[in-house]
Amino acid sequence: MRTWAGLSLATALTGLVCATPGTANAAGLLRPVNASDASPQIVEHAVKVVIDNGFARTEVRQVFHNASSKPIDAVYEFPVPPDAALSEMTIETGDHVLHGEVVERDKAQQVYDAQAAQGAEVGLAKQNGYQNFQFSVANIPAAGEASLSFVYYEPIAIDTNVGRFLYPLENGGTDESGFWSSSNEAASTGKFSFDLELKSAAPVIDVRVPDLPSAAVQTLGDGHFSVHFEATPDTLTSDVVVYYKLAPDLPGSVQLVPYRAKDGQPGTFMLLVTPGSDLPALEHGADYVYVLDFSGSMESKLATLKQAVADALAQLAPEDRFRLVGFADTAFDITQGFQSATAENVANASRVLSSYGVQGGTNLYDGLSAGITGHDPERVTSVFLVTDGVANQGIVSAPAFVAMQRECDLRIHGFLMGNSANWPLMEVITQSSGGFYAPISNKDDLIGQVLLAKSKLTHESLHDARLELSGVQVSDTTDFDIGKVYRGQQLVVFGRYGAGGVADVLLHSRLSNRDKTYAARVTFPDVAEGSPELERLWALDSIHALQKQALLGLIPAAEASARVRKLGVDYQLVTDETSMLVLDDQGFSDQGIARNNQARSDAEHAAQSTGSTSAGGSSAPVAPGTPSGSGTPSPSAPSPGASSPSSNASSSDSSNRYGGALDPSTLLLLFGSLLALGARRRRTSESA
Repeated sequence: MRTWAGLSLATALTGLVCATPGTANAAGLLRPVNASDASPQIVEHAVKVVIDNGFARTEVRQVFHNASSKPIDAVYEFPVPPDAALSEMTIETGDHVLHGEVVERDKAQQVYDAQAAQGAEVGLAKQNGYQNFQFSVANIPAAGEASLSFVYYEPIAIDTNVGRFLYPLENGGTDESGFWSSSNEAASTGKFSFDLELKSAAPVIDVRVPDLPSAAVQTLGDGHFSVHFEATPDTLTSDVVVYYKLAPDLPGSVQLVPYRAKDGQPGTFMLLVTPGSDLPALEHGADYVYVLDFSGSMESKLATLKQAVADALAQLAPEDRFRLVGFADTAFDITQGFQSATAENVANASRVLSSYGVQGGTNLYDGLSAGITGHDPERVTSVFLVTDGVANQGIVSAPAFVAMQRECDLRIHGFLMGNSANWPLMEVITQSSGGFYAPISNKDDLIGQVLLAKSKLTHESLHDARLELSGVQVSDTTDFDIGKVYRGQQLVVFGRYGAGGVADVLLHSRLSNRDKTYAARVTFPDVAEGSPELERLWALDSIHALQKQALLGLIPAAEASARVRKLGVDYQLVTDETSMLVLDDQGFSDQGIARNNQARSDAEHAAQSTGSTSAGGSSAPVAPGTPSGSGTPSPSAPSPGASSPSSNASSSDSSNRYGGALDPSTLLLLFGSLLALGARRRRTSESA
């Protein structure tokens, strides 16, 4: 068998994701509420991003000009990155500055409507499910300008030594109303600027911005880079994707990013596990099923999709087999079952595939059901689902998808196409089967997706993990089901902890039908005030866990809504149950709304500007075995001077990141242990 037959799909996807379809529509543009009003013009669109090891802070500022002779109301829509925590919104008109506070959704709408009707300048940010954030601005002055700014945080994971950041500018094409027509988009006649600062504790050897030769990449220090470019585009229709590649052959490592104030309240942590590459390769032929979405929302992606799959098939090894299944309103078998990957069969399948076009709705259940039937239980079978996930025909409930997969016991992997795609459903489908999924932009490059799939599908994986944890009380952790742990993945885990201390971790697992036990030791500090934004990211992770449980029918929808509402207000997050109301100081006083978000934002700004740190971090290698004092053999002692890569002076708050290098087997410990942590039933905290 080829070293990686699965590479064929990811490689073929390069053609899919690198081309920008001519029919793409812009996202993130202001349109008038009243269709008879002229669209405001973009004067400036500025994006500033800081990636500081495990998470990114993105600040967007747009200046619009209302050329009309009367005030207008306008709406700005922005695709929601799956793990984005919207934290700030500001509106400026002249010397008048308005800031945002998160309140319950209904109350925010009522206040906004009343203030707008009175002619006041007011704003509102709300979330429309998984599709977008919607920013409303009332009474933009006649013949005047207004600026809209917002800030969001998101975790950044490393996959096979490659980090990826995406700024979404292309509409996902998943909405059915035809909203994004050229007649109601703001004219993009102004300046677009993009600035990104990268701070990495691990050595970075390359930073790339695909299809943007004007982007200037500068090295500021070890692991410290900047990216800058400016443009005056006719339309803002293409995403901006930035890749950064870590040095090869780095040891596996775990990184702890904590936040715990001096007031004695519970601390918050983010753990990032950067894996090694020691899992053995698989050496036998395999079967590959490609389940392809031909519905109307895929129109702008279909031509490159077909060419991509044709290229994928051409790279399969002779001992492999393939099958192509398409779906729209119903499913259809393009290849009429499995075919050996001979040159003749590949050519015939590619020719047949090229004749298909978009065909209507999205019966995702029917397509996936057809794709997982008829497999050979004696052969390894991988199913690739390529879709935007907008199921609008047939069965659409998440529990039904989970039940379907239990009957076949196949790993389903997903490539989720475009912005505004249905990532909650894709997450349920892939995670419940033990697979993985990757979001795909039309501006993505080859290396990210190739490296994503290659090492996962042609190497053995860790499974049957069971965790033991002692030393530090950890709660409210990320809710992951224990399943296969794939080679090359980085895991991002959030949780809470009580008092600081040393935590010993044991993982009992199996690899290649052998029992494996691994040990690790990490230190949680009593005080660490450098990353207060972690509280928002933890709360958002908790919200996603609640929404997933409700989606699967594990908890009543009303209970999930109430708990999401409380978390949203307590941690100042825009959710389906909460909105950000934007008023001036007097307006908040008149409405009796506390300035909780202002207090959180002030703390975040202070930490970012001062780089406040606290002592108490530690790092040490870990090895197979069990912690000392447990009555069993202890881990190997660290060699003199051994430590994990440390952050240099260019990285803010570097002393608040604690971790250790992993030898190959130890990496598996931490990877699996974090998954096992999530296997515990999350007890989502509803108080600070």
